[in-house]
Amino acid sequence: MPIAVLIILSIAFFTIFERKALAAMQRRRGPNVVGLYGLLQAFADGFKLVGKETVIPTASNFLIFIVSPIYTFALSLFLWSIIPFDYSMAIADINLGLLLLFAISSLNIYGIIMSG
Repeated sequence: MPIAVLIILSIAFFTIFERKALAAMQRRRGPNVVGLYGLLQAFADGFKLVGKETVIPTASNFLIFIVSPIYTFALSLFLWSIIPFDYSMAIADINLGLLLLFAISSLNIYGIIMSG
């Protein structure tokens, strides 16, 4: 659990660093309103994202529209199971790993088609 919290916090601060660097390239100040030097901007963006209302088109099928991002995310997580982390360490040791990688990644297009 503490590792996950550290990863989430590091992603938040990398996002702030990226915004500051891009603003410096464009001769702007970047995020500087929320917190000291804009350090809490990523958290403010996260709270705003959680509070947003989901817009579902009226002509779409409700169930398919909701399930399509879950389907795409689940397939993406499944792809991580065949990627080896070390020489002898992988979640699933499959001989046809590259073929399965291409097959599963080609199925991700269906999630995009279902949400459209």
